[in-house]
Amino acid sequence: MNILSADSISKAFSERWLFKNITFGISAGEKVALVGANGSGKTTLMNILAGLIPTDEGVVSSRKGITIGYLPQQPVFDENATIWQAIFTAENEAVAAIKSYETALKTNNNKLLEKAMEDMERLNAWDYEAKIKQVLGRLGIPDEETPVKVLSGGQRKRVALAKLLLQEADLLILDEPTNHLDIEAIEWLEGWLNTQKQSLLLVTHDRYFLDNITNTILELEGGQIFKYTGNYSYFLEKKEERVQQLTVEVDKAKNLMKKELDWIRRQPKARGTKAKYRVEAFEDIKEKASTKVGAAPAIEINVGMNRMGKKILEIEDLNKNYDDLVLIKDFTYTFKKGDRIGIVGKNGVGKTTFLNILVGKEQIDSGKIGVGENTSFGYFTQTDLVVDENKRVIEVIKDIAEVLQTGTGETISASQLLTLFNFPPKTQYDVVSKLSGGERKRLQLLQILIKNPNFLILDEPTNDLDIQTLNVLEDFLSNFGGCLLIVSHDRYFMDRLVENIFIFEGEGKIRNFSGNYSDYRDAKEDDEMMKIEEAKSKNEKVVPATQPQKNEVRPNEAKRKISFKEKKEYETLEMEISKLEDEKVAVISQLDSGRGTHTELMQWSGRIGELEAMIEAKTFRWLELADLM
Repeated sequence: MNILSADSISKAFSERWLFKNITFGISAGEKVALVGANGSGKTTLMNILAGLIPTDEGVVSSRKGITIGYLPQQPVFDENATIWQAIFTAENEAVAAIKSYETALKTNNNKLLEKAMEDMERLNAWDYEAKIKQVLGRLGIPDEETPVKVLSGGQRKRVALAKLLLQEADLLILDEPTNHLDIEAIEWLEGWLNTQKQSLLLVTHDRYFLDNITNTILELEGGQIFKYTGNYSYFLEKKEERVQQLTVEVDKAKNLMKKELDWIRRQPKARGTKAKYRVEAFEDIKEKASTKVGAAPAIEINVGMNRMGKKILEIEDLNKNYDDLVLIKDFTYTFKKGDRIGIVGKNGVGKTTFLNILVGKEQIDSGKIGVGENTSFGYFTQTDLVVDENKRVIEVIKDIAEVLQTGTGETISASQLLTLFNFPPKTQYDVVSKLSGGERKRLQLLQILIKNPNFLILDEPTNDLDIQTLNVLEDFLSNFGGCLLIVSHDRYFMDRLVENIFIFEGEGKIRNFSGNYSDYRDAKEDDEMMKIEEAKSKNEKVVPATQPQKNEVRPNEAKRKISFKEKKEYETLEMEISKLEDEKVAVISQLDSGRGTHTELMQWSGRIGELEAMIEAKTFRWLELADLM
């Protein structure tokens, strides 16, 4: 049974129908992705389903008692509220008790702490408090007393996501939930959503996220909805089959239309009542024959670039600090021709600072950076497009170059390049002020690519791009013969394009890993498993050779049973370790933000060491008890 239904709904802007007469439903526990090109109406449809804007035709209905949570691309908060107030707009007793508990801990108020703990126990709020800490910590939310008005756009999006996850609505509608999250946070969110019983409708360009989360795909194309029961990989396979079938039907309709058109022209008297049915059928055939099938064939470009010299970019003993916060420590690397390197790390560890240093936008504290004489950088930043808003799109590109030189010596025009990146001729003559966020990002990319750089540095290039444009960009960069250095939270994008990873591990350490992101993730999991096994082996008692080995059981000898007290300790330790891990994540996020004072940064750094020691000690004890269990 559907918990949300759309029945024959339509929506138009000006004289253009975004979608018309579409019907679908979302059932309990279903996890649905809405896919389609930019401008197809995805966000408008989500706003309608969330009840924010009305339909022009048709109705949207939900089952009685169902709650719906909506994450927009640009959430709006009360500017005078704190993060805590923004998340818990309607505070209940449990939330109030948790807030009192947090305040008591910060102020060392023992009387308030005792009262808060009693309230927490009475309201059974401990689990909810742990959940709050986990969500805020994993999403990198700063101190909850921080005013909303000082937050960046990315931080606001994370606060809105935290609010939604803690609301526990029956249906979550998420518009680009992975934007502004680092890879670790995205993978945590995947795990979280997979374990929840909530229904889900989301729009995202993260293809791994789509594959790992969704079990239904709704494709919005040409004003119609096509449903596929499966994940994103299944959708790609079945869509190809649908397009091939549609191509056959359209070809047949075109051939039939030619015959019917010839009949209508030769038989003027047959347009009377006797052959009216045939004339009406002709209109249906005509409509079918004019159906657009799939996307236009892509222009393949063997990318040209300025010639590279023997020396490209050499880094030796690079150091960069902000006060006592170490971002880069003694880093050395010599770039080689054809290097394709990805950069990963938590938000705030210095990734963008590193890129700015390479292109001379920031100064280093010590070390050497040698740039080759023929090295020509193309740097795509996270900052907004800076250009005359009254200029036409094609003029912005032509101001840089009229044509792009390909690797085979051919040239393509500025207009052809714009068409490749989904700027049709009509849009090319729009003024910049009319462009959407995704279109502005595409134009910013083209400003860089048409200069024919031989060393491309891309800082989060996939934000605000639809999947269709991402595929075009990936094809373009796959043919690029120069050096690539990419910061991205899009794991599929990284897997397809990079062959090395710079891992920013914090405290200035940068590790070089040979392989793409999935290779790094697999190696990291193997390391974590090895550490667990080592911890277990260290915890086992050493048995002298003269004594019976573990598999030798003496008569009347049996393994000691765990006591009731130890069993309770075992259960308590699990919760304690989880809370300590969450606190560690939260403190690391505070440290990574770089927002604290010198004193606070020192305190946070010391607290991380304390937490790690406590986690290690409790984990060893937990392993001892687990062996008895």
